[in-house]
Amino acid sequence: MIASVYPFPRPHSCGSLQHWVCPCCNFFVGSPCLVNLFMMDLCTVQSCLSLIEISFSPQENCNYSWSGIVKVWSMPQITKVATLKGHTERATDVVFSPADDCLATASADRTAKLWKPDGSLLMSFDGHLDRLARLAFHPSGKYLGTASFDKTWRLWDINTGKELLLQEGHSRSVYGVSFHPDGSLAASCGLDAYARVWDLRSGRLFFTLKGHVKPVLGVSFSPNGYLVATGSEDNFCRIWDLRKRQMLYSIPAHKSIISHVKFEPQEGYYLATSSYDTKAALWSARDYKPIKSLVGHESKVTSLDISGDGQKIVTVSLDRTIKIWSCRSSTQDNEMELD
Repeated sequence: MIASVYPFPRPHSCGSLQHWVCPCCNFFVGSPCLVNLFMMDLCTVQSCLSLIEISFSPQENCNYSWSGIVKVWSMPQITKVATLKGHTERATDVVFSPADDCLATASADRTAKLWKPDGSLLMSFDGHLDRLARLAFHPSGKYLGTASFDKTWRLWDINTGKELLLQEGHSRSVYGVSFHPDGSLAASCGLDAYARVWDLRSGRLFFTLKGHVKPVLGVSFSPNGYLVATGSEDNFCRIWDLRKRQMLYSIPAHKSIISHVKFEPQEGYYLATSSYDTKAALWSARDYKPIKSLVGHESKVTSLDISGDGQKIVTVSLDRTIKIWSCRSSTQDNEMELD
């Protein structure tokens, strides 16, 4: 299915939004009016409003969001299932649970909310002192992480609504949060140009990722949990080794701001980056050399995601389109060809 976030009076340009689709319910996050949808090797969905975030579910569905009301659509028929109304200001992120039949939204009204896909409100998470940016479910599906412009990120129990952890440490707004595949660690990134890795068992700082010189907007763990990738407004993507606690690679990946980073979710064979230079790019996880540049958008690419099997990549842009790129993976050499 698809879910879409709609602008309140007009698009907001801060870029503090996010993406997702339901692993259990086949949902996609979409946009106000889907003018056309055609599936080839490259699928483009057009909308009358600018788009900012995108994501696949394990069922290979995608979603994108801008701001305001969230709408849920079924895929591939593009039939509206529900409209999620409850936030009093623009929505900034939406993500489906990896385990349960629910999704979460973040908003500039300083709250996160938990919903059933039919639009029923389950829970509201209150406590942040400034607008929320991105959010992420813990791999267990039992907890929700929220990043905020109040310089903190927080961990919530989705069953009780209780705040389990209030994590300080960033000197400026926290923009993103991500969880280690085994659930033991969390990574946060912020406008202070740092990413930080935290031990969830103790709540203590495990590792500070120093190297970027401008705000860090994206952070992603590799599937084996050994590496972290970060993307920044300094146009660099950096790869960090958690075992050695040091940076391994510094990639001059794009000519403008890197809006998102994501490892291929099965084995981490490649890394994908999206950028305001209108392109997305794929990088070999062997040596982080370029595999393919995804060219086709006419404006800033604000986010991307990769399907659970690694065979499809979806990108979203301020040109008001999303593009779904199909690819083939060779079982012999793990190289990927893009159709």
